[in-house]
This record gives sequence, C-alpha cells and structure tokens, in this order.
Amino acid sequence: MIDLTKLYSGVYDELSFDGEYIIPKEMINDSRILELDKVTIQDSLIKKVEDYFEINFTINGKMLINDSITLEEVWYPFNIEINEKLDEFVEKDKKHLDIIEVLWQNIVLEVPLRYTVVSDYSNYYGDGWKLVSEEELDNNPFKALLNNEDRSD
Repeated sequence: MIDLTKLYSGVYDELSFDGEYIIPKEMINDSRILELDKVTIQDSLIKKVEDYFEINFTINGKMLINDSITLEEVWYPFNIEINEKLDEFVEKDKKHLDIIEVLWQNIVLEVPLRYTVVSDYSNYYGDGWKLVSEEELDNNPFKALLNNEDRSD
C-alpha cells in the first residue's frame, strides 16, 4: 500500500519511488502465468487536481509461461509503460493505493496469446503434416492454386 496522505494535504505535488514487488501466488494461480519473477517498477504518482491522480511508471520483469509449440516452460520478458488515471485503485478512504493490484492488472494484459522460442521447425511434423515458418508458408507451391481467380466452376 502506498500512503497518499501527503499528496492530499499538499505537502508534496508528486510522489516518486522505485522498487521491487512480489505478486502474491494467489493472484497468479488463476492465470496462464506459471510463475512470476520479482517485478521492478520505476514510477511517479502525480496529483493533478483534488480527486484526480495520474500514475506514470514502467514495469520490468519476466513471467514463466508455456511455449506455444513445445508446451515447455519458457521465460517471457516484459516491459510495460503505464500512463493512466487512477480511480478504481485508490482505497475508499482515499489515503492508500494498492500498488500490487495496479501492477497485476497491467501484467495480466501482457501475457501473450502465442509465444515460442523455437527457431527450427523441422523437428515438428507428423503423418501428413509439418510445422512451417512464415517464410516457408510464402514459398507454398499450392499458393497459386489458392489465389487463382480464373477458376472455372
């Protein structure tokens, strides 16, 4: 929790801090993230008007996820820049900010739908199929047939 009292009282116009944070395992359990390393943030919390805060920060870290092709566990590095208005994250008494919740909501948005560290696709094939790269897909000998508009029906 970050104390916002000094910003509300006008003692400071800006509150800056850097640090490492650990997201609780209970939050991670219901996501596609298998493990989350310590998250490093550099940020500043700026008081704009009486009830309005804007937060600007950068989140750095790495998450353990499943590779899209091999399904093995791989580390995915991320770097998120956030510039947003704070409304929902400030506690009802408006004196504390739950920074863990802010971090978590932004990290969850960074989980890729597909991520792989595989560079050689030649080992991934089966009976009548094989995995190909984007470059090999462009060299598809059947591409002309798929794009042929002079077909007679």
